[in-house]
Amino acid sequence: MPAMALTPAERNSSEQVQCGGPQKGCGKPLPRVGRKPFLAACAPPGTYPPAPTSPGDEMQWHCHGANYEELISNLQKRGILTSLHAAAAMSKVDRKLFVPATGYAYNDSPQVIGYGATISAPHMHSYCLSLLADHAKPGMSVLDVGSGSGYLTAVFGLMVGETGRVVGVEHIAELVEGSIDAIKETPAGELMDKGRIEVYVADGKLGYEEAGPYDCIHVGAAAAGRMSVICSLM
Repeated sequence: MPAMALTPAERNSSEQVQCGGPQKGCGKPLPRVGRKPFLAACAPPGTYPPAPTSPGDEMQWHCHGANYEELISNLQKRGILTSLHAAAAMSKVDRKLFVPATGYAYNDSPQVIGYGATISAPHMHSYCLSLLADHAKPGMSVLDVGSGSGYLTAVFGLMVGETGRVVGVEHIAELVEGSIDAIKETPAGELMDKGRIEVYVADGKLGYEEAGPYDCIHVGAAAAGRMSVICSLM
């Protein structure tokens, strides 16, 4: 099942916002930091511009970039990263810090991060961040379930700022440790030092009640059905 992004207004709706995908990957830890450029398709058919149908068309809607700035620029040009607030925060958290050295940091596709987990594709992150931008403003509180690499946790932290709070929960201890190290290498590290960003080893299905209620909850993991316990935390 796709991952879900929830806001208070949506928690009682049967039609939750869906963005993300099943978490797949190998069961081995991988080193962080990847610097290779890429060329990849930008979005799934039916969601964004349609897939190319004839030779030559395939180059017309690729969100590739030789560097992080170009990747973000292309996501904006294609109307995927629509929130300036989200884009500003996203631009300060370099994806290469959260992607293994064996991966393609600026490829618009999921990347394996070890322990059976992945970091979602940039267009999925952009879509979720844009949808939740109005619920992740300065001073607001965000819960990031299945925080994995810590990338979105860091971006959310910069979106809510020093007066807000972001809590990430992840059930794999090794990923939590790695995500904390990665976040501290970004501008969001200062927020973590001040206790405004926290990441815990916990069961994602239960969220993290101690820091609730939350203005929005992002679920970046597979779910078998409606997560009523998490919805109650808003």
